[in-house]
Amino acid sequence: MNGNCSTTGCKNPERLPDADRLAYQWKSIDWEKAEAEVNRLQARIAKATQEKKWNTVKRLQYLLTHSYYAKALAVRKVTTNKGKNTPGVDRELWSTPASKMRGVLTLTDKGYKAKPLRRVFIEKKGKKAKRPLGIPCMYDRAMQALYALALDPVSETTADGKSFGFRKGRCAQDACEYIFTALSRKVSPQWVLEGDIKGCFDHISHDWLIEHIPMDKSVLKQFLKAGFIFQDELFPTDEGTPQGGVISPILANMTLDGMQKALSDRFHTNRQGKVSLQYKNAHKINLVRYADDFIVTAATREIAEEAKELIRDFLQTRGLELSEGKTVITHIDDGFDMLGWTFRKFKGKLIIKPSKKALKAIKLALHETILGRGKAWKQEDLIKKLNQQIRGWANYHQSVCASEAFTHIDYVLYELLWRWAKRRQPQKSREWIASNYWHTKQNKNWVFSTENSELLCLSHVPIVRHTKIRMDATPYFDTQYFTDRKFQHGMKRLSGRFKQVWKNQKGCCYHCGLPMDISDEREIFFKVPKAMGGKDEVRNMAYVHKYCQITFLERRAKA
Repeated sequence: MNGNCSTTGCKNPERLPDADRLAYQWKSIDWEKAEAEVNRLQARIAKATQEKKWNTVKRLQYLLTHSYYAKALAVRKVTTNKGKNTPGVDRELWSTPASKMRGVLTLTDKGYKAKPLRRVFIEKKGKKAKRPLGIPCMYDRAMQALYALALDPVSETTADGKSFGFRKGRCAQDACEYIFTALSRKVSPQWVLEGDIKGCFDHISHDWLIEHIPMDKSVLKQFLKAGFIFQDELFPTDEGTPQGGVISPILANMTLDGMQKALSDRFHTNRQGKVSLQYKNAHKINLVRYADDFIVTAATREIAEEAKELIRDFLQTRGLELSEGKTVITHIDDGFDMLGWTFRKFKGKLIIKPSKKALKAIKLALHETILGRGKAWKQEDLIKKLNQQIRGWANYHQSVCASEAFTHIDYVLYELLWRWAKRRQPQKSREWIASNYWHTKQNKNWVFSTENSELLCLSHVPIVRHTKIRMDATPYFDTQYFTDRKFQHGMKRLSGRFKQVWKNQKGCCYHCGLPMDISDEREIFFKVPKAMGGKDEVRNMAYVHKYCQITFLERRAKA
């Protein structure tokens, strides 16, 4: 970088180049090289953490947070995610290449002072109470994303083996599989402690975080003590890490890490402090955690009660407490809900199905789409939107016993779509409506379709068992394992021409060549655009990262 592109000091930075030059610099960034450089530093941080060389960790974190490529990746993350169009208290957005590059060049910890967060409230599913969110400004988001890159290797290396929420390469389906493993056998534990932490993100002790989180303390204090603005009034923050912050999930995970060890030390070890199979088999204690949701299995109700008290003490030191009304001990024959599924044994056989709440939520969403926002849409536009909703819901639930639920949703869809069609054509007969909106496609009758599109049939979605992740696997040491896992995951979940496209690319992005995760934000790229005569066929299609596609379009527009 030349002298006009100083990245040191934000109070009195050197004069920055003009907007055109900044835009050119942003579009010229080699993202593949940036990813490689940052991954190399992250792997070194993870190794130093494993060896407990904390001074080395500190030095490597400093190198990463002052790296040009790390700053570029941090800015790219906050300008391509779902919150990119949501401003903070300063009402600024980094929507142009020039503003993004200016953000990269001004990111620094020298004299850094975080601005207050903008407080908003969002609806909680099935509850009248609303969830508070704190929205940082773009600069603070980029700073959080930058320091998250340095903190994540530490978090992943020290994390509990059966923690699955907000972690690379892990998902809710992995948690589901480990619950199944713990509860499915005849000799499996019969009692389950359903844990619920009262306002987890809002009540974490700042003193505990500052003392135990291995990162720059001055920057961490700025993140935690920024305060928030609500109705033009400034409020201080004395506890908690705000929901909405980029680094908040990592901080919350690190706060709860150690719960598994605390349970193991009490229920799996003998008097000499060694893990004993006798103790493990007698107590049958297993912990599965997804973010702040967790369950603990136990051989008896008494052991579950003891585990509850141990967890209560564990949380108390971190400023947290269990919700008395929601933390309950349940027999597996009565079943329990977690992550949108119901786990229950019927005559000794564990069945996992989509929960009643999950079914109610998707039916409400479909009703809103069809008879609310979409009541005046064209049929093709309605099909496109519904397919997005249906495909997302099916992908989430297709690893459990969901065939009955899928068939039920198909029936609900038919009823809603008939009401939609009848409302549009009130003067037409039932026969006319049926023949104009429903057709026969590839030996399938009654398909809601047009000439160019058709509605996805949920009952035709195959049930595919999820392959659970290795408990000790981390993305910084087992890179090839995670790459292969991403590819195989896509091969299982995709079908038809989309599966063939994924296979041809070996699960890698067409633009950058890096491995893709099917759960990432991705889209189909047409090599020859449809507007220029390109066809909807395998050889003309490619999977790309959403942010890679944005960069590609920016470069093409410049050319």
